Amino acid sequence: QVHLVESGGGLVQPGGSLTLSCATSPNINTITYMGWYRQAPGKQREWVAASTRSGITDYRDSVKGRFTVSRDIANSTLYLEMSDLKPEDTAVYYCVELRRINSDWQPLSSWGQGTRVTVSS
Repeated sequence: QVHLVESGGGLVQPGGSLTLSCATSPNINTITYMGWYRQAPGKQREWVAASTRSGITDYRDSVKGRFTVSRDIANSTLYLEMSDLKPEDTAVYYCVELRRINSDWQPLSSWGQGTRVTVSS
């Protein structure tokens, strides 16, 4: 059973940067597909980014060029580096194991507590 713990959220100004962390158990190199979802206030949870064990990454259009997902194998951690943050990025961010269904990503693991990101002046 995969256990994931998110951290690193906080308050940041528009245009600023923030990096989220996701500690994994078992080791991240045993998890084929991982990624991030987010849920903004009053809105449905949406997929943000994906990372494969082979090094492939994928992003929703609204964050392409601004967000980077990466893996640190030694520390068994998944990161989400966010830059040029916008108010619409405000949400609770969740780290999840993913599965690939045709051309779509879907969550495989259960939801944790997430980490809150607030982009505001």
